[in-house]
Amino acid sequence: MLKKDGLVVFAKRACETCVLIENEMRRVAGERPDFRIVSQDDPQFPAGVAGVVDDRNLDLSWTNNIESMPTLIRYQGGREVERVVGWDRAGWQRLTGIADLGAHLPILRPG
Repeated sequence: MLKKDGLVVFAKRACETCVLIENEMRRVAGERPDFRIVSQDDPQFPAGVAGVVDDRNLDLSWTNNIESMPTLIRYQGGREVERVVGWDRAGWQRLTGIADLGAHLPILRPG
């Protein structure tokens, strides 16, 4: 299911860094139709985003070797080609193509 081309972020409400970047996830969801959010603990997180994938059973997280939140993955040709773990402004900007994403946030914040 997640092996389609595009971006996937694994997140959860209980993660402070995920809450910090909630608005950025909403923005990416609004600007990139190929962006999907997988939530480990609340399919209503982030608020206002339709189609959040419910992963409370952690099957998708396990399959994708997710160890820290948030984790942003880019798939191309059905394969993972790059991932950013935690909030890394430059990494998120590069993967999403949104040059000013998170400009008001810290440069780095571990998950």
